[in-house]
Amino acid sequence: MSLNIYKFDESILGISSPDPLRFAFAKKHSAHAGGSSIPVDPSKKLELFDELMLSEGKKQDKRCLYIHIPFCRVRCTFCNFFQNAASRKLVDEYFDALMVELKQKAKTPWAQSGLFHAVYIGGGTPTDLSPQQVEQLGKAIRQYFPLANDVEMTLEGRINRFGDEMFDRALEGGFNRFSFGIQSFNTQVRRSAKRLDDREVVLERISSLSRTEQAPIVLDLLYGLPHQSMEVFQQDLEDYMSTGAHGIDLYQLIVAGNAPMLNLVEKGKIPPPANTPDKASMYLAGVEFMAKNKVKQLSVNHWTRDNRERSIYNSLAKTYAEVLPIGCGAGGNIGGHGVMQHRTLDSYMESIKQGQLPIAMMTKQSSLEPIFSTLKAGFDSGVVRRSTLPRFMGQDTFDYLKPLFAHWENNGLVELSEDYLSLTIAGSFWAVSLAQSVIQVLNAEYQAMHPTPKASGSSVHPHASLKHA
Repeated sequence: MSLNIYKFDESILGISSPDPLRFAFAKKHSAHAGGSSIPVDPSKKLELFDELMLSEGKKQDKRCLYIHIPFCRVRCTFCNFFQNAASRKLVDEYFDALMVELKQKAKTPWAQSGLFHAVYIGGGTPTDLSPQQVEQLGKAIRQYFPLANDVEMTLEGRINRFGDEMFDRALEGGFNRFSFGIQSFNTQVRRSAKRLDDREVVLERISSLSRTEQAPIVLDLLYGLPHQSMEVFQQDLEDYMSTGAHGIDLYQLIVAGNAPMLNLVEKGKIPPPANTPDKASMYLAGVEFMAKNKVKQLSVNHWTRDNRERSIYNSLAKTYAEVLPIGCGAGGNIGGHGVMQHRTLDSYMESIKQGQLPIAMMTKQSSLEPIFSTLKAGFDSGVVRRSTLPRFMGQDTFDYLKPLFAHWENNGLVELSEDYLSLTIAGSFWAVSLAQSVIQVLNAEYQAMHPTPKASGSSVHPHASLKHA
């Protein structure tokens, strides 16, 4: 059986262009590539989750813990994940419920049967917790869960109000990596995105934290924001270098859903964000800047200049590693099933009050998920390896996909060798689109041979938030 790629359209194959960096696809639709899954009968979700938690996983498999803090004091204009406005009373009540859930899940046979290699506290804004709560949370994780001796424990947050006490308490709690969604250092760009601090304040605080050398300080920068010209973005890159921060992510701005930015642009209150070709130019500028300054590239959008920064959670979350979700709005996957917890605070709190697991929905992942995850991880790293790919319907997956890979090589997106598919800079910019296209092709080919009930569009991603400064 061979792959006939010509039954697929340009949304899958891409567009042949002399400028593939800017025009290989119409646009990027999503921040993450996803597989397919089938919803679990709602009446059976709690029973199924209990069954999974009573089983013992494979000790040699890597796993992660994701804990969600669903509060923000201010909603950023580009954010489509806003859940709850922060107040001390709400946060305190939520934290108490969170600790109940954490201890409940930690004592299950599944949780105790293998090591957790990465812990990520995301949001929302996790640093809306008090310093004491952050320390308590970190210590509880280390007390109740079996952690790898080199576990990466990340606290995500915003720089605003991230004082010395918060930093010291987090370190005391065992956190050894800090991630801040700066998005841009430029004051005008930050103000239009509803960021809270001016450039000078952010620069000083990041520099101060980095100088302590207590743990890797990692920054997120967005490119394509309103008011963020190429010159502004170049200065953002220079500002990153000046702070001494240890790692950086460069993420393309994707605005969707009910993000306030869309309404503000429509009303003429802020200029529109950059178009895809301009964002591609910014990505190229970022890649060239990092190469010029000898900053080591870990993935298509992550760089480090310190060996302590490993970006373990971000890497594992794109593989077939299991992710245990804890907290309102958290998502994960266990035993071939996607898990999404209640997104509304009232539903979450009521479940905990009633002594029930706060599971909103579960899905059964595709039998092809091991292939999909390997492909997602490969495209994210910039290299797809033949040796790591599980077989597809009895065939070597790499060989099966070669007609598609060869097509993309002709389009300037990849370089194909006997055992490796390496992304060009253009391919790196379109990595999510390429991964999603491969997944759609394999899904279509598999469904043609194995008709099944209609699946949902994508698997639950364990961490789909944007970070806040």
